[in-house]
Amino acid sequence: MFPLVLGRDRTAAKVKILAVEQEVSGIDPAQFRSYLKAEAARVWELTQADVIREVYFRRDRHDAVLVLECDDLAAAEAVLQTLPLVEHGLIRFEVIPLMPYSGFERLFEQTT
Repeated sequence: MFPLVLGRDRTAAKVKILAVEQEVSGIDPAQFRSYLKAEAARVWELTQADVIREVYFRRDRHDAVLVLECDDLAAAEAVLQTLPLVEHGLIRFEVIPLMPYSGFERLFEQTT
């Protein structure tokens, strides 16, 4: 149905990316219905391919929040474009590159 992301080099360093769904104005919620099963299938495929690592809905509203691991921001944006709801212009994502928290280093600093 949708192309799987195959052949990932699991030893290469990936960027962790947070993708937060954003509303597209002027969309009738009824337009979503015919794509929801395909959306779930594509998210499953990307999860099985270790591209989407975590998937959530916000508790305060029904927007998706995804954690992806990709080579770079452009790769994450390309992957998100393969989601049927994005493909059909029903949703979009704010894409945020993340880096590890380095604050713990302060706990081990040597003071003179």
